[in-house]
Amino acid sequence: MVRRAPLFKALDDEAASALQSEMSRSHMERGDVLFHEGDRGDTLYVIAEGKIKLGRTSPDGRENLVAILGPGEMFGELSLFDPGPRTMTATAVAETQLLGLGNESLTAILTGRPEVSKTLLAALAQRLRRTNAHLADLVFTDVPGRVAKALLDLSERFGRPVEGGIMVSHDLTQEELAQLVGASRETVNKALADFATRGWLRLEARAVLLQDVERLKRRAR
Repeated sequence: MVRRAPLFKALDDEAASALQSEMSRSHMERGDVLFHEGDRGDTLYVIAEGKIKLGRTSPDGRENLVAILGPGEMFGELSLFDPGPRTMTATAVAETQLLGLGNESLTAILTGRPEVSKTLLAALAQRLRRTNAHLADLVFTDVPGRVAKALLDLSERFGRPVEGGIMVSHDLTQEELAQLVGASRETVNKALADFATRGWLRLEARAVLLQDVERLKRRAR
């Protein structure tokens, strides 16, 4: 899973093993906060196991989730290219194992291996594309469409085929799922209930069984 991270894609096995030996390891339980928005940022993180949510808080206390990340994904790399305070809060939504690499070590790697810079920049570009798509959805897509799209995105990264459909263990509460699509919990619950009534999905505890992916894809357009 760690080797899937953009930081390692350009490295051979020996170089990847050497890099992992330099990285710090940390364990988090659900609800643990790794860093807060506004904290000083000097470390890039790779998720070995578990899930991390990245969110921002408005002045009136409302929280918006920007992304849910899982094994093989990384975050915190902006601090390398633009040193400054963290732009989001990182919180574990499941038991999580992280690998961390300080900016000094990362800078040394990028100086000696410019090909790693390309993979990191490609990852940043991909994240920017996803952010732009998310902003467009907030403007042009209704809440049920955003819920369908969010479930499909979560299924691509965390889903596994089972009898009757795709089981998506997202580990999110209904409130967190609502924050992810930028809507109230009541509105999101109404959309989920409607999808369940139509037989498109079945709700589980912090998970969902997608039973009709094609219908959800059409609703997400």
